Amino acid sequence: MTDKKLVQKAKEAAEKSYCPYSHFSVGAALMTKSGKVFQGCNIENASFSPTCCAERTAFFKAISEGERDFLKIAIVGGINGSFTDYCTPCGVCRQVMAEFCDRDFTVILGKDGDEIKSFSLGELLPHSFGLK
Repeated sequence: MTDKKLVQKAKEAAEKSYCPYSHFSVGAALMTKSGKVFQGCNIENASFSPTCCAERTAFFKAISEGERDFLKIAIVGGINGSFTDYCTPCGVCRQVMAEFCDRDFTVILGKDGDEIKSFSLGELLPHSFGLK
């Protein structure tokens, strides 16, 4: 699947976002090395700390179904579903990625139109820690 198609899957996931507090919807589409795609959206909570980001939702869905080999993830985010700027993953999501992915894992950021940017996980989280 092309990066642009994966970004489109992330935009579709963002449509399912539950964000009545921030109105900032985020969608993610995580591709495994076998070609499967797991979508995730952010899910807010009035207490805030139980809120879960789109990226972690996608990872946890995949992991709960036995997937452990990941190729890339596409992420979009914006106010009321308008993706006018790139939305990078938060530090917690970056650390979750580091738990399950190599430093060369690709993180694709999308916005309205066909504009995308790509980074390696190592670029976004140069000093991660974990089992490796």
